Amino acid sequence: MRLRHIEVFHAVMRAGTVSGAAHLLHISQPAVTKVLQHAEAQLGLLLFERVRGKFYPTPEALRLFTEVDKLHADLVAIRRLAVSLKNGEAQTVKLSVTPALGAAVVPAAMTRWSLAQPDGRCELSTQHTRELVNALLLGEAELGLALHDPKHPGIRAEPLASGRMMVLLPRKPARAGRRAGEAAGLPLAITELPSELIGLAGDDPLGLRLSQECEAQGVQLQFRITVQTYQLARALAEAGLGAAVVDPFTAASADRQRVVVRPLDPEMPVPLYLLTPSAMPLSQGARRLVRFLGEAAEACLAQADTVPA
Repeated sequence: MRLRHIEVFHAVMRAGTVSGAAHLLHISQPAVTKVLQHAEAQLGLLLFERVRGKFYPTPEALRLFTEVDKLHADLVAIRRLAVSLKNGEAQTVKLSVTPALGAAVVPAAMTRWSLAQPDGRCELSTQHTRELVNALLLGEAELGLALHDPKHPGIRAEPLASGRMMVLLPRKPARAGRRAGEAAGLPLAITELPSELIGLAGDDPLGLRLSQECEAQGVQLQFRITVQTYQLARALAEAGLGAAVVDPFTAASADRQRVVVRPLDPEMPVPLYLLTPSAMPLSQGARRLVRFLGEAAEACLAQADTVPA
């Protein structure tokens, strides 16, 4: 039996009449009769006894219907899945991000994605870049956001946005605080970095770039406090424990009442990378989320550059 035979046979069994089957299938009665006759000819057996305009299934048809009904349920499920795939609602999008981006970029993007895709599902996790890459390679994540390109042959890295390294300077009281406020938004030379600087971990990509630039400029950095995450560096700077050099996304969420935010000079670009497995195409729901992530990142960068009055 062909698929069309199965659909018509199932409809006639459910409706009990040709007209009822035609109504279920949204086709004409002659079309139902023609397909049914063709199915019987292909099978070489009678499926229905025609008595005064009504169709009565033969014993063979009743036995056949048991299996056809199962197949019909599967076909309905396939159609529903196809619609869900088209709307991007069937898959669970798995997004893994570094901690700084999870706090700064993801909430705004997820708000828009949830409104645009109310039936969509998303699993979020925060990991450092090395663990994030492993999650993508193992299929535990579909998308990743990181602040550097891991340059792995199994990972595709696509820049979504780009900012620059920023310095968080604790505000001081009274007159000194006003002077710091007046400098907000103006570049701070790397040679002018204060001695009380909160350091980043030795294997951190941005920390390594900062150390290399300082070495090139003849600046000796000494850290009394070293941290693993940019958010902790920001929190310590806000607490007045020292200045911190952080990415622009972390700087965007800094408390401007407690710190002055200034771009580092010379400029050190900080791209935001979308990481995906090289051999895996993105689902429609994931592509929508990528668009919102990119727009949220641009908005975050604009906020980082904004100087409060």
